[in-house]
Amino acid sequence: MKPIALASDHAGYELKTVLAGELEAAGYAVLDLGTDGPDSVDYPDYGHALAAAISEGRAERGVAVCGTGIGISIALNRHPGVRAALCHDDTSARLAREHNDANVLALGARLIGSEVAKDCLKVFLDTRFAEGRHVGRVAKLG
Repeated sequence: MKPIALASDHAGYELKTVLAGELEAAGYAVLDLGTDGPDSVDYPDYGHALAAAISEGRAERGVAVCGTGIGISIALNRHPGVRAALCHDDTSARLAREHNDANVLALGARLIGSEVAKDCLKVFLDTRFAEGRHVGRVAKLG
């Protein structure tokens, strides 16, 4: 299995580190694309890096974290083949996978706590795309 790619800006650095630990503990390989500390950086740079990892096949799925999750998800969704979903709870994470075949989970570190983020991550990774009526809709996204 390909690694799960992670990327964050400074606001998401701490949560990204927590989620990397969760992934490693669950047996996943992690491709950490930065940032590597709390110094201010620009979230689009890290969103573009994660999108490139997906597009180039270095990762099948990813996790992106910034302060709200909004900016980094916008940066990600500018790339063909990337379907980043900003999730705030396990229900939105489940539906992002089931209905939208999302391949990147976007989270807002300033909006949700680490326990909710861990729940989102687990559900996102464990949920399969429902296919059926959703296939045509997802095809229209790209």
